[in-house]
Amino acid sequence: MDFESTVEARRSIRGYLAKPVPKELMEEIVDLAQRAPSSMNTQPWNFHVLTGAPLEAVRAGNTERMLAGAGVDREIKIASHGYQGIHRERQVEIAVQLFEAMGIERDDKERRQDWVMRGFRQFDAPVSVVVTLDRELADDTIAHFDCGAATYGLVLAAASKGLGSVINGQGIMQSSVVREHGNIPEDEVIMTCVAMGWPDPDFVANDVVSRRAANEDVASYVGFDG
Repeated sequence: MDFESTVEARRSIRGYLAKPVPKELMEEIVDLAQRAPSSMNTQPWNFHVLTGAPLEAVRAGNTERMLAGAGVDREIKIASHGYQGIHRERQVEIAVQLFEAMGIERDDKERRQDWVMRGFRQFDAPVSVVVTLDRELADDTIAHFDCGAATYGLVLAAASKGLGSVINGQGIMQSSVVREHGNIPEDEVIMTCVAMGWPDPDFVANDVVSRRAANEDVASYVGFDG
C-alpha cells in the first residue's frame, strides 16, 4: 500500500488470531519504526518485543494484580483527574462504539469487566512491543514526543506488513510486572506497549473506526490566500 492508503486503513485491532508472528517480520517492523524523526537525532526509544511464555507471564501478573484491586503502577505521569471536556467525550464515544459492536449492554457487568481485562491481557495478542525511553531523558518532554513518533511508526509499519495493532496503555499499568517478565533494564522508563498480531476477521470490534475531528476544528492556516 502507499502511505495514504496505509494511514487510512490502519485501525486499532483488539481481536487476534492465535497465530505466531515470525521474529524476522517483527525485526522488519522495528527497523521501519526506527526511521521516525527525533530531536537532534537522539533516538531515545527502545523496543522490547515479547511473545510466548514471557508475554503469558505478563498477562497473568497483570490480571492477578488488577483483579486484586491493585493501584496503578505506571512509570509515566497521567492526569490525576482523568479526562475531562472534549477528551472525555471522545473517550466515551469510542467505548460506546465498541460496546455496541460487541453487543455489550450497559448492565452486563460480567462482559464489561471481561472487556476491561482484555486490555490488561494485551488483548490476547501473540506479540506485545514494550516501548521504553532512556531514563536519562525521563524529564525531557521532547524525548516523550519522539517516543510517540516512533510508536506511530511502529503501528504504521505493522499495518504495511499485514499485521494489526493497538497502542495499549492498559498493558503497562502494572509496569513492575512488565519490567520483570520483559527483562526491561533499570536505565529505561516504560512508556507504553503495543499489542500486535494477525487480525481476527470474525472479531466484530476490529471493524470499528473511531471518528476524527473535522480539519477546521484542529488546524489553523495562517498566511494562505483565500
